[in-house]
Amino acid sequence: MAFDGRVISNVGVLAAIAEGGSFARAADALGLSRSGVSRAVSRLEARVGVRLLDRTTRAVALTDEGRRLYAEVAPLLTGIEDAVTTTSGTSTAVRGRLRVNVDAFFSRQLLAPHIGTFLSLYPDLSLELVARDQLGDLVGEGFDIAVRFGTPPVSSLVARKLTETRTVTIASPSYLKMHGHPGAPADLVDHECIQVRDSLTGQPIEDWQFRRADETVEVRTSGRLMITEFGTMLGACLDGVGIARVKAIGIQHLIRQGALVEVLPDWHGESFPLYALHPSRHLPPAKVRAFIDFVQSRLD
Repeated sequence: MAFDGRVISNVGVLAAIAEGGSFARAADALGLSRSGVSRAVSRLEARVGVRLLDRTTRAVALTDEGRRLYAEVAPLLTGIEDAVTTTSGTSTAVRGRLRVNVDAFFSRQLLAPHIGTFLSLYPDLSLELVARDQLGDLVGEGFDIAVRFGTPPVSSLVARKLTETRTVTIASPSYLKMHGHPGAPADLVDHECIQVRDSLTGQPIEDWQFRRADETVEVRTSGRLMITEFGTMLGACLDGVGIARVKAIGIQHLIRQGALVEVLPDWHGESFPLYALHPSRHLPPAKVRAFIDFVQSRLD
């Protein structure tokens, strides 16, 4: 099929409406009249054969078909823009808004101490961090990149592994002084173990798995405290409420300082990889590359 530049133009108008939330904002961003924006949408709807926008006197919103189309074309439009930028010799400019999807643990323990440094390196960049339990729809929700623990889902996203960490079992010195040190995983049944809920299923994670060489054991733990947020769990553990399981990468400094003690150090818990995920495209924006490289440098 012959290349039709009008389709690209009309798709660009649809993207501007999706990002701006109205015909008026799209018209201002593109330097068009409102009627010109409306005609472009009508031509695109006629081309694809379905309605892409629901219009009322007060609001405009993408239909299900419109959302699917926007999710498919948004990375391509950005790729075109990046390709033009590269050709013009300014692809190294890190500027604009960077919207990042992160989990609470990564955001609080690994990224927060370095945010000021990152922003000082790139004064023309603004950063929006959105902490959530689940990845969601990276493209449809307008994220430039995600940094998440766990094996990434099968999708069109580009995944770059940044590091991997094991889980450790920890307690405060005050808790161990009062209740003693467990000598083996089975001893945990007699201890207060801080419980957490699986963010995907909502069910308590009561079974803790341990590995040592070729030996694997699983222990059903219990405790009077159930939490869903890492910061609260860490604070409770530091206060001597109970024993907790956490990712080692975020709390090693507390172990070195003596604020926490690793119990059962010969027994390892599960391992979690950390991935950077971004929409599939030939030329990722400079701001995305800069963020990935910065995070990697702080993990090395």
